[in-house]
Amino acid sequence: MASDLKGKVETEFEIKAPPQKFYHVFKKTAHHVPNAAGDHIQGVDVHEGDWESHGSVKVWKYTVEGKQEWFKEKVELDDENNKVTLVGLEGDVFKHYRSFKPVYHVVPNGEGSLAKLSIEYEKLDENVPPPNKYLNMMVNITKDIDAHFQKA
Repeated sequence: MASDLKGKVETEFEIKAPPQKFYHVFKKTAHHVPNAAGDHIQGVDVHEGDWESHGSVKVWKYTVEGKQEWFKEKVELDDENNKVTLVGLEGDVFKHYRSFKPVYHVVPNGEGSLAKLSIEYEKLDENVPPPNKYLNMMVNITKDIDAHFQKA
């Protein structure tokens, strides 16, 4: 039964930005995400470490489905694959999930990239829905950042 509580939601779509440029936002300039995706992200603060080191801890303040929440994560950076994993430590998602791990993975695709977004999770009980609203928020953040690049 416990295995029914674990899962993964994922999606992929094309963006115009090259993989390294998109990855760079999460690796080095996460504090600029609210400038590009202010409807979703209200703030990002470093709690431990710095903006660009593997293992640094950040706290995100965001709005999902009109509700303000927060999320504390430890970042895992994969430079070779332009992949960022946010390992959840604390926050509002833990009212419903035992573990929560969003992943932004961007791969080359023609002139732009293919954004592969996913969340690995474990629910606290079987009544908790999959975290689709958070995956949708990740999609919107990704599209906002991509649009921000196009304007720049």
